[in-house]
Amino acid sequence: MARVTTQFKCSSCGYTAAKSLGRCPTCSAWNSFEEISNVAAKRSYLPSAALVRLSSVASQTEPRVSSGITELDRVLGGGWVAGGVVLLGGEPGIGKSTLLLQVADHLAQSGESVLYVAGEESLEQVRLRADRLSVSGDILMTRDITADGISALLEAERPKLCIVDSIQTIQAGETGSPGGLAQVREAAARLTRAAKETGCSMVLVGHVTKDGSVAGPKVMEHIVDAVLMLESVGNYRMLRSTKNRFGNVGELGVFDMQEQGLVAVDNPSSAFLAERPIGAPGSVIAATMDGQRPLLLEVQALAAKTPYPAPKRVAVGLDARRVDVVLAVLERRLELSLGGLDIYVNLAGGLKVLDPGLDLAIALAVYSAVMMKPVPEGIAVFGEVGLAGEVRSVSQPNRRAAEATRIGIGRIIAPPGVQAGSSVTMVRDAVQMTWGVKAKV
Repeated sequence: MARVTTQFKCSSCGYTAAKSLGRCPTCSAWNSFEEISNVAAKRSYLPSAALVRLSSVASQTEPRVSSGITELDRVLGGGWVAGGVVLLGGEPGIGKSTLLLQVADHLAQSGESVLYVAGEESLEQVRLRADRLSVSGDILMTRDITADGISALLEAERPKLCIVDSIQTIQAGETGSPGGLAQVREAAARLTRAAKETGCSMVLVGHVTKDGSVAGPKVMEHIVDAVLMLESVGNYRMLRSTKNRFGNVGELGVFDMQEQGLVAVDNPSSAFLAERPIGAPGSVIAATMDGQRPLLLEVQALAAKTPYPAPKRVAVGLDARRVDVVLAVLERRLELSLGGLDIYVNLAGGLKVLDPGLDLAIALAVYSAVMMKPVPEGIAVFGEVGLAGEVRSVSQPNRRAAEATRIGIGRIIAPPGVQAGSSVTMVRDAVQMTWGVKAKV
C-alpha cells in the first residue's frame, strides 16, 4: 500500500509546497494554500488538452517568401517560412554575414521589414559591408543583445525576417556569460518562441568548432527548424542542409564569392567541368549525387612507374578504401597490371564526395591512364563496382542521367534501368563500350 503524503496547494494558481505558506511565491496570493493528499491529487487530475485524431487535422501548405537567391531557396525548400527558425553555421570569414545581408537587402527593397541584430560587429562595421555590397534597402538594425529585448522588438515591429548575428553573443537571463552552453540553449529557446508567436522568419548565425560542427549544445539544433552549413570548396561556397522541417535534407547550394558578394551558381556541373582538359588520358566525367543534388564532376587518374618497393595509392576527394577495391577488381577481373605503378586518383574541383556511384568512373579513369587511351568526348558514367567485376545500380539513376543530358552529354554508360542510357552489367563491358575494344577476362 502506498504511503499517503500531505501537500499544500495554492487555490489561485495551483502551486504546490510541502508546507503551508502565508503568501504564494508564484501568484503572491495570501492565505490561499489548502491541504491535499497525493491520492486526492491523482483523483482530481484532469487532462489539460483534449485528444485530437490525425485524420481530423486539416492539412495546409506553409506560405513561403523568396530569399531572392535561387540557390538559397533550393536549400531552404522554396524560401522562408513564417515563424521558421534557421541555424546557419560556418567558419569565420566564409561569408555568412555577407549572404544574410544580401538576403536582407532583397527583402527590404521589396517592401518587407527586416531586423538585423548586430551582436558581433558595430553598426558602423555593418554599414561598411553594406556599402561594399551596394546594399540600398532600409534595414532595421539594433545592438540589443538580450533575448528579452529582441523578443520585444519582434512583438513591436513584426518584421518579416530577423537575423541574429550571432547566437553566441545573446544574453538570456541575468546569470552566466553569453556563449556558454546554458546561455546559448536558453537564448535559442526564447528567440524561437518569439519567432513562432510573431510569425517572423528568423536566422540564427552559429559559430563552429574545430571539427566543423555548430558550437553549443546539440539541443540547440533540435530547437530550430532547419540547420544550414556554409563551407568552402575550392573557389566556391557550398551551402548544405543537415536538418529541414520544411524541405529536403541534404540539399546543396553552390555560390561563387565575388566582389559584389556571394553569387549563385545556377549550373554547377558546367562550372566544375569548365577547366577539364580535352583528350587527356585518365579523365572521366562522372554523374554523381552530392546529397540530394545531381552533379557532373571530373574523376582524374594518373599512373606512374614507382621507384619504391611498395607502390603508392593516393585518393583525393574520394573514399580511399573504395578506390583500393576498384583497383583490386581491375587487377583480378581485367588482368590490368598495376603492381609496379603508383596510382593517383583525384576528384577535380576540391570536393569530397563519398558516393558509390563513382566506382565505375574511377575504374575507367585508371584504365585510361594505364593504357594511355583518352576517353571519347561526350560520355558520362556512373555505377557501383562489385568484387566480381559487376556494375551495380545506385540511388536516383534517372536524376543523374537527366543532369548529364541537360548539359549536353550525348552518351551515358550506367547500370541497367536508366532511361536513355547504355546499360552495362560488368566493368569489362564498360571498357568495351567506351573504347570499342574487348578487355581481358
